Amino acid sequence: MSNSLKLPTGESIVQNLPWKWGVQGKIFIIGGLGFMFDAWDVTLNGALIPLVAAEWGLDRTTAALLSTGNLIGMALGAFMWGTIADKIGRKKAFTWTLLIFSIFTVAGALAPNFAWFVACRFLAGVGLGGCIPVDYALVGEFTPAKQRGRVLTAMDGWWPVGAALSFFVSGWVQATTGNWRLILAVMVLPALLVFWVRRSVPESPLYLLRSGQREAAAKVIDDLVASTGAKPQPYTLPEPEAAPRLSPGSWWEQLLKVWKFSPRITMVSWSLFLTILLVYYLALTWMPSILAEAGMAQSSAFFMTSVMALMGLLGVIIAALLVERVGRKWLLAVTGPLSAAVLLLVAVTLKVPTTAVAWLLVFGVVVQIAIPVLYTYVSELYPTELRGSGFGWASSFSRLGAGFGPLIFAALWPVVGVANLFMAAGVLVLVSVILMALFAPETKGRALH
Repeated sequence: MSNSLKLPTGESIVQNLPWKWGVQGKIFIIGGLGFMFDAWDVTLNGALIPLVAAEWGLDRTTAALLSTGNLIGMALGAFMWGTIADKIGRKKAFTWTLLIFSIFTVAGALAPNFAWFVACRFLAGVGLGGCIPVDYALVGEFTPAKQRGRVLTAMDGWWPVGAALSFFVSGWVQATTGNWRLILAVMVLPALLVFWVRRSVPESPLYLLRSGQREAAAKVIDDLVASTGAKPQPYTLPEPEAAPRLSPGSWWEQLLKVWKFSPRITMVSWSLFLTILLVYYLALTWMPSILAEAGMAQSSAFFMTSVMALMGLLGVIIAALLVERVGRKWLLAVTGPLSAAVLLLVAVTLKVPTTAVAWLLVFGVVVQIAIPVLYTYVSELYPTELRGSGFGWASSFSRLGAGFGPLIFAALWPVVGVANLFMAAGVLVLVSVILMALFAPETKGRALH
């Protein structure tokens, strides 16, 4: 291959290939299934809390430790696996996250007491927490630039599917068997199948180039050109560099690099992740209990929360249609605060169940316009060598907030009321959106680098 400066680079070849469902679409589906299990597991906390509380005689605050432990595990997993993916490759990290999750989910189903169960949920979270940053990095780096915004936005369509499945399966298993442990077993079987399928996914050529593996990168690029039917053409590859090595200091090193790259961008990324996802996680974790306390039967509360999650598919479709037209920042600026405002309306109308449920369904749509745009936006703010780490650290920060958020919510619920707590969360979203407007760029149409 010529080293002429006039030739396109290997990276530009990948980002300008035609989109084919049998090539990039396959990676989108396999990555999305892992994302679906992330949603299923997070949502499962809201279903399990009332069930394990009844079995072990727990009060609301103690039962909330279940969600806190799981989400803190996901926070740890997000930055660990994001950094691992930047160091050893997307494919290896992409494969092992689900296996670790599956092992400890099975262990949780066998838990003899609540402490053991929380520990297993924490460790399962460590495995599953890597799915979002690793999946987004891998799918984004295989997707052509023209379609990247829509594809990464559409990735979040897997979330409402997983969240709805979680509540539907939980309600069905509980109604037919009365055994919450079987809920975990049902989830593990398809997760293991996806783990097996993931082994066939090639390594990201952008990662291979950044890590100096020129021959391997060239093979993947040539295979992509052939399989998509693109016209072969010569291209240049960067000179090889020493491949990065994973070490105990890698996480700290990557964190420093993320902040050194741009303190403003990282501040905005962390604040957006923390506040917007806090609103959504509060709804997922406590809505079944909130509706039940308002007088709805437990099975009906599960069902309505699952419908709320499923309505998110409409939100994802809207986001995919608008993200390249309107831009990332404008969509986030409108839908982030609006989702919190709608959730507040749910809280203040609980005495009129039909009205509260109507607003709950609206919330399911609006919040799922904001979240996929958020994921797309943050994944585009960082360069290839920091994409997994930058996204992973932002995701970790949000999981920490979401982990302690339900615990604080449980403690303050009887004191200040549901509506005031949702209002406080909305104010935090508004602050993060203002920071975004001031300090972060628009990424619509920008090539990854």
